[in-house]
Amino acid sequence: MDLESITDELYGLAPADFTAARNERAAAARAAGDRELAARIQALRRPTLSAWAGNLLVRRQPEQVQPLLSLGEGMRRAHRDLDGEQLRELGRRQHDLVGALGRQAKQLAADAGHPVSEDVQHEVERTLHAVLADPEAAQEWAAGRLTKPLSPPVGFTAATTPDAVPRKAPPDTSAAEEKAKKKSEARRAKLAQAEQDAKAAEQKALARDEELAQAGARLEEAEGEVAALAEQLKEAKERQKAAREDVVRARDRAREAGTAARKARRRAEDASVNADGR
Repeated sequence: MDLESITDELYGLAPADFTAARNERAAAARAAGDRELAARIQALRRPTLSAWAGNLLVRRQPEQVQPLLSLGEGMRRAHRDLDGEQLRELGRRQHDLVGALGRQAKQLAADAGHPVSEDVQHEVERTLHAVLADPEAAQEWAAGRLTKPLSPPVGFTAATTPDAVPRKAPPDTSAAEEKAKKKSEARRAKLAQAEQDAKAAEQKALARDEELAQAGARLEEAEGEVAALAEQLKEAKERQKAAREDVVRARDRAREAGTAARKARRRAEDASVNADGR
């Protein structure tokens, strides 16, 4: 029993089956004496429906992973280089691929017996946009173990849609063009700062989620120990009751034996007196 294989198994399950299976694996680890593994298993969070659908897409359609990752690398490179033509071309591919994968995820969920709504499909598509924008998000998605949908950095999706990608302006030294360029640079700087702030906020939220997960794991472990101790106490009380009953029965038998002994002694004494009288 190891955390890697257990984690992979659990995130392959439907959300409705996750918690019971996780608790069962954690209990087995505790029974085997590995409290650290039990705590780490208990800390695993149940995926949301959209996260599960995204995981399902990775697990059932692994051939779809690399094309999306490659597209994301190209889009991020073009975004850094402000290559308008490349961004427009990749933006069109993004629109088609993300839409197709979102529909596939929805169909896979239905085939697995858990149909999802249009809103869930849109959350899956937001996760795919995040995969295109952020290499860390791409790695997280490709592992097939998401617990919640991912969000693209602020401004990324809008900036890479075909209609929103700025075209390269022809060379122009006019004051109006220079002013527009400065405004564009200011907007990019503001966007970059907003993206940094959003990422920092997301990291802070993830840290709080981790704290909550660890606290929840400690609580569930303590509740498991309390339940075990309660069972032991119940068994001890039953043994105590049985022992008391044994004491009562033994006392009654001892009393009866004492009474019988006294009667036998009196009979013996009476027999002795009668014998002496003859």
